[in-house]
Amino acid sequence: MSAEHAVSQLSSETLHASCVAIDGHAVLIEGPSGAGKSDLTLRLIDRGAVLVSDDYTLLLRRDGVLYAAAPQTIRGQIEVRGIGVVELPCIAEAPVAAVIVIDPNPERMPERDSVRPIAGIAVPQFALPALEPSAPIKVELVVRRLLATRA
Repeated sequence: MSAEHAVSQLSSETLHASCVAIDGHAVLIEGPSGAGKSDLTLRLIDRGAVLVSDDYTLLLRRDGVLYAAAPQTIRGQIEVRGIGVVELPCIAEAPVAAVIVIDPNPERMPERDSVRPIAGIAVPQFALPALEPSAPIKVELVVRRLLATRA
């Protein structure tokens, strides 16, 4: 079995990514430490998203659908720089809609079909600057556009 085939057969992965649910669908927020994952997560929660996981997210493939969940040890917790660990309402899991990769200088007009395989599922991927004031709105637009194309 090739390494590529073995990776496509994985039924779970853990990513260094935060995750919120928007309209019941998970959005993974990935980037290096200090890039703004938790900041963007907090701003999305302030706009109505629900915490799934902060910093590390478990991804599980079931029946051809990828689900995001928090490791039990950090469920319902988020690290807020300058404050510490804070408990917030959360959901146990949500189906994954997209991956947001934090990039301070994303392409102005990116390719529309950028996908990333996670646990054998192709997930739409977008690059966004996390600390721009409009970042939460852009993430919401991504999710709503993806959901509209699936309907």
